[in-house]
Amino acid sequence: MAKKHVKNTEPKSTKEKNKITRQKIIVGIIVIALLGFFVFNNFIKNKEPEVEYYTFTKEGELTFTDSLGVLKSKIDLEIADNEYERQLGLMNRKEMKENEGMLFIFPVQQLESFWMRNTLISLDMIFVNAQKRIVTIHKNTKILSDTSYPSTEPVMYVVEVLAGFTDKYNIQVGDKIAWMGTRLENSK
Repeated sequence: MAKKHVKNTEPKSTKEKNKITRQKIIVGIIVIALLGFFVFNNFIKNKEPEVEYYTFTKEGELTFTDSLGVLKSKIDLEIADNEYERQLGLMNRKEMKENEGMLFIFPVQQLESFWMRNTLISLDMIFVNAQKRIVTIHKNTKILSDTSYPSTEPVMYVVEVLAGFTDKYNIQVGDKIAWMGTRLENSK
């Protein structure tokens, strides 16, 4: 007589049921954790502010001369002559050429102080009085820093150039600056 295979229809033991239930719970927790990670990670990425990087825009030219008027160097200029531009300065710039710089023009001569917050390139800061004579130089400023770089005397202008520029061209306190450009005609 052939034995017939009969499916076991007996109820599973409580132990087996608990094991299957635990496995389902663990798989469910893992799936929820993975979904939560991806949703949270995407949320955080979307919350990071987008940084707008700026590039140089030539708006004039500036010369450095010694106290006798002998030319030491000449650079192309970008101008910061209003509050917004002065606050922004050279922040969020990935690069700048050696022959480029920014001229900050203030409405009145007074003590000024600059910092390097959000500034990605090291600079030389050149503080200049109303007579266009250099009164203070801060060399090789520290990037991404809130360190204060103050003028030692009241100034009306600040020129920022790449770090090392003042050493390379022997720019010193007592030297003078002059500039020209269509946007600058009223700033002289």
